Amino acid sequence: MGLTDWIGFIGVFQILLAYFLNVIGKISNKSLVFILLNLVGATMACFASILLKYWPFIILEGVWALVSLYSLIEKIRASRI
Repeated sequence: MGLTDWIGFIGVFQILLAYFLNVIGKISNKSLVFILLNLVGATMACFASILLKYWPFIILEGVWALVSLYSLIEKIRASRI
């Protein structure tokens, strides 16, 4: 496996870990850990997809990262109120 594969693998693992931890009730989908695992994971998977020039996953992971970033910004805003 090359560097691009490892970047993608680690990114996807983080997304799946967030999902698994949420399903088994260890973290909430509104928790900072869940949001950050998704944000970092999707960003890494998107970056790997860019390196591979694979557009379907660039779009999927890019949107996933943007939604996660939006969730992070909303969480930060809510904590300041």
